[in-house]
Amino acid sequence: MTAPLIDRQVAVETGGLPTQAELEAWVDAVLARYPQESRHELTVRFVDAAESQALNRDYRGRDRPTNVLSFPFEAPPGLALPLLGDLVVCHPVVEREAVEQRKPLRDHYAHLVIHGTLHLLGHDHIDDAEAEAMERLERELLAGLAIPDPYVPRSAAGTPPADSENERPDP
Repeated sequence: MTAPLIDRQVAVETGGLPTQAELEAWVDAVLARYPQESRHELTVRFVDAAESQALNRDYRGRDRPTNVLSFPFEAPPGLALPLLGDLVVCHPVVEREAVEQRKPLRDHYAHLVIHGTLHLLGHDHIDDAEAEAMERLERELLAGLAIPDPYVPRSAAGTPPADSENERPDP
């Protein structure tokens, strides 16, 4: 399998963004599950809330910023290109969610990049069965990177409460 080729774009002034090496490791973890997949090039663009909101409004009809948007590449018939698509990640939303969910920012970024990459590969969570399958795969991939289950609520100390149940994020 060819290593992922990631065009990392930064359109927001901030620190704490994932490095090129982190992005490559996270995307590679996903692509390793799909050895037959020949598409391995993608763009990961980090944006502010205004750009995320505009894209979310224009492409999904939701007039608010969101954590990650996935835009799969659709090649014209008969043209085989290694392009997987684009991920647009809104740093202010990801940062806020990480604080609210009591997760390390890096772990939340890993989850969202993996989640978005799975969307680029055709996974979805429109119905409960699809959502459960996608979440199971996300948990497995993150566990392989030593990242805790993102669907387990965290206590103020950052650990799951003893009686917690998995929660599905808002759509």
